[in-house]
Amino acid sequence: MLDKVIVGSEEWCSFPDLGIPTIKARVDSGAKTSALHATNITTFEKDGENWVRFDINPIQNNLKAVIHCEALLVDKRVVKSSSGYREQRYVIKTKLEIGGSFWGIEVTLTNRDSMGFRMLLGREAMSGRILVDPEQKYLLGQPTNEKIKEYYYNELPVTKGLRIGLLASNPELYSNKRIMEAGEMRGHEMHFLNLKYCYMKLDADTPEIHYRGGRILNDFDAVIPRIRPSMTYYGCALTRQFEALKVFALNNSAAISQSRDKLFSLQLLLNNGVDIPTTGFANSPLDTNDLIKMVGGSPLIVKLLEGTQGKGVVLAETKKAAESVINAFKSLNANILVQEFIKEANGKDLRLFVVDGKVVAAMQREALPGEFRANIHLGGTASVVRVTPEEKRIAIKAAKAMNLKVAGVDIIRSSKGPLLLEVNSSPGLEGIEGATHKDIAGEMIKAIEKNFKWK
Repeated sequence: MLDKVIVGSEEWCSFPDLGIPTIKARVDSGAKTSALHATNITTFEKDGENWVRFDINPIQNNLKAVIHCEALLVDKRVVKSSSGYREQRYVIKTKLEIGGSFWGIEVTLTNRDSMGFRMLLGREAMSGRILVDPEQKYLLGQPTNEKIKEYYYNELPVTKGLRIGLLASNPELYSNKRIMEAGEMRGHEMHFLNLKYCYMKLDADTPEIHYRGGRILNDFDAVIPRIRPSMTYYGCALTRQFEALKVFALNNSAAISQSRDKLFSLQLLLNNGVDIPTTGFANSPLDTNDLIKMVGGSPLIVKLLEGTQGKGVVLAETKKAAESVINAFKSLNANILVQEFIKEANGKDLRLFVVDGKVVAAMQREALPGEFRANIHLGGTASVVRVTPEEKRIAIKAAKAMNLKVAGVDIIRSSKGPLLLEVNSSPGLEGIEGATHKDIAGEMIKAIEKNFKWK
């Protein structure tokens, strides 16, 4: 018992292996797990093992002092916070120093901007080592303001690049990790901004965007919106707010909104001279027979307007099947498109990746045997393909018509020539980078640099 360190409910400690000289911790024996504030969390491989890289602002309410940390990843687990919120967190093991004693502890990484302390010391880390006097604070002493200034303010890192935010929902998604990595490799300050943690202040004099914990996000040079379909409305509203603050959006909110409306986007493309498969749209079940006839009869494709990544797309091989599918969708009050089936494509289509008016990569997608639609998310395969000048022209024209700086343009080869299927404003990078071995994430960062004439 005499060997144990006696601490109060709040103490200062350090993590020498992470390069954190001092940080204030909440000592909480009611919490099982220890937690450390972390942002911009990404995983990587080092010497055949999984590691995690993250940033920490060790002083509460101060974003200028930043420490870049790396640690061996030991686990990934679901942790229940004091508010009852369940969150999946990365777990690292690192050396803790408190009161002159050192030992290894497990720590989970999470954004603690909304909490009072950057560090929470839980009972697993204290077991056998610490006695807590909850009525006391700082029994082990406190660093002076001069010492904190010496640690964190004398040699603040100088950022020469742009400050870029990635607006998305999942930091673990390949595409998001690659964009963060590409930006950092080109010398920029990258921040992953989870859409659900952002909220806005609408005001004529001082409009603002806040992040979890009250952090204000008005000082970004650019944002890269990668908005999942379920977050389209809120994500576009958030992008508009950044635009109102004169922050450059790689894809602007209006372009993203119209790209998500399949019917409007097809009408817009046709008005700009881009050919598409013959397509019908109707609202009354009484029109079903003529609707089928209008697109050339069966077989035909039936699509939900809100569908993505191959979901909500059905091949109706006979007229009877087409009537059943169309009427079933309409009975659910779902908006649908009916489109001619391009049999000669043989389950293949093209994805052309357009960045800033240029086709930077292209691949051919091929459906699994028995499937009619090429889709990597559903098990299809991707391969390098040589596209024709006409196919490149269509892709560039489509992206321009939609006013998208970054677009995944899907084209199908038919007996009538290349036809455009759809334009995606948040195209995935994994399939096309894997197939072509091109640095598409880097091309996206270059497009931002070009806007700022940054070298």
